[in-house]
Amino acid sequence: MFKIVRYTSEHIDEWNTFVAKSKNGTFLFDRYYMDYHSDRFKDHSLMFYKQDRLYALLPANDDGKGTLWSHQGLTFGGLIMSDRCRTEEVCELILELNDYLKQAGFQKIIYKHTPWHYCNLPSQEDLYAIVQTSKASIRSRDIASVVDLHHRLPFSELRKRGIKKAQKAGVVISESNDLEGFWSLLSDHLHSKFNALPVHTLQEISLLRKRFPENIRLFTASIDDRMVGGTLLYCSGQTVKTQYISANEDGLQHGVIDQLFDALLMKSQEAGFRYFDFGTSNMPGSSELHASLIHQKEGFGARAVCYDTYEWEIPIEP
Repeated sequence: MFKIVRYTSEHIDEWNTFVAKSKNGTFLFDRYYMDYHSDRFKDHSLMFYKQDRLYALLPANDDGKGTLWSHQGLTFGGLIMSDRCRTEEVCELILELNDYLKQAGFQKIIYKHTPWHYCNLPSQEDLYAIVQTSKASIRSRDIASVVDLHHRLPFSELRKRGIKKAQKAGVVISESNDLEGFWSLLSDHLHSKFNALPVHTLQEISLLRKRFPENIRLFTASIDDRMVGGTLLYCSGQTVKTQYISANEDGLQHGVIDQLFDALLMKSQEAGFRYFDFGTSNMPGSSELHASLIHQKEGFGARAVCYDTYEWEIPIEP
């Protein structure tokens, strides 16, 4: 039923046009975003054609060890589908994908499904298909905290006290272009707390923000014109996601994170977004729950959405 073509740079316009019109694609799957780290991953993205018409995409990479990932450089992914995709056809697509991967020498696929709140339409045909045809199982499950901006829950008393503390300190929330200043603050915080660094370098995030200025936005919190906290937001479709959140000790003492998100939840709601995603709450490099972090997010009225990763073996035994 399907013609499977491996993506090359010659397909960039066709790929990006399809992502923009798909029912579950975000700007993260645009090649001008994906390819910023092409030197780190061996791309093996696939394009599926039905009767010479592009039907679906699979952002993916080859780990060099016999496993196809979808995609190690992305938080989520899986099949990107048009609104023409039907369940029976997607089941056939997965069967033909397995045949393709077997012939290409792969033994396993690790598959990151796109969470439902990033989809413009119901888009779980792939989840049914990978279990039904391939006996896929959950490899890992991360937990994110999401606010439904059409049905907001009240803040906890702790978050309310933080807002009052920030207001008393004269904290000012504003959109900012000082990415370098925020990256310095963020890097210092991650290093001191977790001996870690941001996933993106300053150069990488600056490039991506230049390419997607409407999607990647920085908001900061300042006291007396000094940046003491901030967040980098990824805005896509109906969802706003916090990609990075940080504050220095001065900012933490004055409750700037509480006032920052009090302002941004309202701003996002007024701008017409439906969901505000605070991201996952796992300890760095671990599936262990970061209890204090998720407690803070739930204090803003956020509730759980699972980010699931699946896997299955190839070939599939009858």
